[in-house]
Amino acid sequence: MITGERMAAVDANAAALGVARKQLMESSGHAVARTVRDVAEPGARVLVVAGRGNNGGDAFVAARFLDEYEVTTLLLGRAALIGTDIARENWDALERSDYDTRAVTDSSEFESDSSAFDLDEADVIVDAMLGTGISGDLREPAATAARAINEADATVVAVDVPSGFDADGGDHAANGVEADRVVTFHDTKPGLDELAADVTVADIGIPAAAERFVGPGDIELARPDGRAGRPYIIGGGPYTGAPALAAQAALRASAELSFVAAPESVAGEIQGYSEDLIVQSYESDVLTPERAEDLLETAEKYDNVVVLGPGLGTADETLEAARQFLESYTGRVVVDADALAVVPDLETDATLVCTPNRRELARMGGPDVDDLADAADEIEAFAAELGHVVLAKGANDVITDGERTRISRSGTVGMKVGGTGDTLAGIVAALLEHAEPLDAAAAGAHVNGLAGERLAETQAFGFLASEMLEEIPAVLWGGADE
Repeated sequence: MITGERMAAVDANAAALGVARKQLMESSGHAVARTVRDVAEPGARVLVVAGRGNNGGDAFVAARFLDEYEVTTLLLGRAALIGTDIARENWDALERSDYDTRAVTDSSEFESDSSAFDLDEADVIVDAMLGTGISGDLREPAATAARAINEADATVVAVDVPSGFDADGGDHAANGVEADRVVTFHDTKPGLDELAADVTVADIGIPAAAERFVGPGDIELARPDGRAGRPYIIGGGPYTGAPALAAQAALRASAELSFVAAPESVAGEIQGYSEDLIVQSYESDVLTPERAEDLLETAEKYDNVVVLGPGLGTADETLEAARQFLESYTGRVVVDADALAVVPDLETDATLVCTPNRRELARMGGPDVDDLADAADEIEAFAAELGHVVLAKGANDVITDGERTRISRSGTVGMKVGGTGDTLAGIVAALLEHAEPLDAAAAGAHVNGLAGERLAETQAFGFLASEMLEEIPAVLWGGADE
């Protein structure tokens, strides 16, 4: 099962792998035509009611595969406003090939007393007005068209989902289309099995890699559309660069503000890395259980996404403080570096994204392997046992919540330099304000790797983690050279 949002990401990933959206549209349209043939004999009257998106484009393709039927294709709206190039190309192909096509610009044309066409004459109506990504009650002219379709004495075949169906939440609008058959693509959508319709899942040629490997669609899914969030980085003590890098990466990835809680002895040094950071010091040389209690109160009050671990150190009292914090916190935490040691035996209501490198993964009780991708199934089983999202960092990153697993292949050997894991933690923290944990972790891993790849275009070796900071916005939102 796949949501509409995730399906859009998979489509984008497939395109990046070389399977063009136009090719997928051709396969989708062919699948719709096969279902029409299943429900009606050649010569039957078929009415295609299509919107201006790719859902309509699928139906335009279907019309070309139904030459043995009497087909009319109705476009809701003006052809000049068709929303995508591939849908427009398929509409143009119908017109140039002299298929029966009409544009419906006024909902009154669907009213029985003024209609230029009679839906009651149709044997099959193909509903391709609205696809996934649409929720709520239908608006005009789709609302009137849906009412006319529902009142018609015809078999209704819906393309991907019936118009008015929310492919993310599984809800169906009160004035949505009531389909008899649904041809959905690649995988079924949440809630389709609850409809009084015969649902067919059509394989349209999307490779499994489009779901398995993180790609541009995953970044689109998690991409912030503005600044939000104030991540709280708890780290520093023995090391000062790590929390500073994580905090700056969060800012580059859309955070409004970035706070660092650190011992008083190193707070000034951390502040010196960037005037953009808000550094809050506490009295002691390392994090202690007493200080952790104060930090917990602040994090809970502001519902911060917390990054716990960068530069924290492994003193016994520090690890106990980390354990105490995680056992009590109820929000979202990216657990990195030294703090990972306390996670395996932890009982917590917090939502954790754990970011171990392969050595840290082994110390936590996960598989001890050189190639993380080859051990993806083992890492998935470990995450299921752990009960948290795991982002295992390596040449290929493995991201899993114990049920679903993604692999990010971005990155470069130059990223073996220290600090790139800290930038990753900060990016994931920022994305957690906008996306679900697995999606934020997958996109964060890919963004971090692509930032390294951008630097490697000019210097394969020798770049620093701090230099990757400037590449993060271009990867997330696109740059002049994209």
